Amino acid sequence: MASTSTRRIQKELGDLMNSPPKGIQVVPDEDNFQIWTITITGPPNTPYQKGKFKLTADFTKDYPFKPPVLLFKTKMYHPNVDSDGNLCIGLLKTENWKPATKMTGVLEAIYDLIETPNPDDPLVSSIAEQYRTDRKGFDKKAAEYTSKYAT
Repeated sequence: MASTSTRRIQKELGDLMNSPPKGIQVVPDEDNFQIWTITITGPPNTPYQKGKFKLTADFTKDYPFKPPVLLFKTKMYHPNVDSDGNLCIGLLKTENWKPATKMTGVLEAIYDLIETPNPDDPLVSSIAEQYRTDRKGFDKKAAEYTSKYAT
């Protein structure tokens, strides 16, 4: 009999395949459906537009009681994503995670974070500072990273 984690991941994957959020594509690993490759198309009218950003979602046996581990595989100049691909989003913090949280909502929140960075909860404080004080310079550098790494 399938575990709670297995059933939940299969249900969430089915929901995402049937009704994917705008700009987001999910592909499960052929050998392990608990690992997903996610591609997010950069939101329009941002320095990330036209970019394709890949990340992985790794679901542990404790899912949905613990959040999945999400990592960006595409380099990104963003205050909430560090050079190792870790992302800072409140929804995925262990203390904020709720078992009822759906992956559709998580992926939409990540898309929103790409569209509108949160410099008040950064992983890279220098990028957050530039975002706050030199938006034109930030946009230029983020667009350079996008064209270099996210194609």
